[in-house]
Amino acid sequence: MSENSFDNFFKQLNSDFYSALLNNIHDGIYFIDKNLVITFWNNGAERITGFKNKEVLGKQCSDNILIHVDSYGTELCNDLCPFKKALIDGQIHTCEAYLRHKEGFRLPVIIRVLPRLNEKNKIIGAVQMFSDVSPKVMMPQKTRELKRMSLLDPITEVGNRRYLEAHLLSRLEEMHNYRLPFGIMYIDIDHLNNINEAHGNKVGDQVLRTVAQTISNNIRFFDVVGRWGEDEFIVTILNISEPKLDMVANKLRLLILQSNIFTDPLPVKTSTSVSITVSIGATIAKSTDTLDRLINRGEALMNHSRWRGRNRVSLSFEKEFEEF
Repeated sequence: MSENSFDNFFKQLNSDFYSALLNNIHDGIYFIDKNLVITFWNNGAERITGFKNKEVLGKQCSDNILIHVDSYGTELCNDLCPFKKALIDGQIHTCEAYLRHKEGFRLPVIIRVLPRLNEKNKIIGAVQMFSDVSPKVMMPQKTRELKRMSLLDPITEVGNRRYLEAHLLSRLEEMHNYRLPFGIMYIDIDHLNNINEAHGNKVGDQVLRTVAQTISNNIRFFDVVGRWGEDEFIVTILNISEPKLDMVANKLRLLILQSNIFTDPLPVKTSTSVSITVSIGATIAKSTDTLDRLINRGEALMNHSRWRGRNRVSLSFEKEFEEF
């Protein structure tokens, strides 16, 4: 079906059927007019993003709602916006992006934007369809299992320190016995105490959840993230090389940087925005590593990132630091 016949087809349908059809599609779908104002928001969009229909209708898509970014952390709301491209050239545009969930974390999606044409083939708006491509299939089952075994951190809903210790010991044993490579990221939230003091522990807990969910939604389903300390997380990445580990760590750092939360219940332009950055130490496990040696090296590399100015990834030390 061509773009031109797309709207004409639905105009011939009963409006109740039209609405029911779109609201029963699993993917997110929303319409905008030529001024980028949202005119329709289906149930799939509510489920994926957390934003209810009444919270977004009549707003522009750039009004602190989804704030799409690419894997480099570049916002797509300006020249790179697929909506704007479709409104200009009348073509279908597809891209991978990371939307901001209502709770603040970043979620990977595949986006497809189609222009909407009237009977005279004039562009009157566009429709976006987007699919959640995060590794969520096993997450509810895994969360229930961790909770049953008292291995779940109650604030972030990722594994706790005890779970991480058991997991890392298993990975080290696999590496020693079968030479299966893996790496870790030791992640520290920058200035979390300052956020707690300025905005309260409730906002601080939201920051913790945002970081945890951004990480868990953007690693492979067999990789693991858990909360190690008050403001620290450890991520284990299987079958990885040092260059790839550096790339994944920086991708997560940039997504977290773009995962700022809002202190008001509904993010509007007058809301107070709380930005989040992390310092990361990333390292490949060595054949001589024990659990303590591996964790200590990751922590030292994280501290090296903090020493270098925070909001960065370190895989090696400069002269002022001694490698473990």
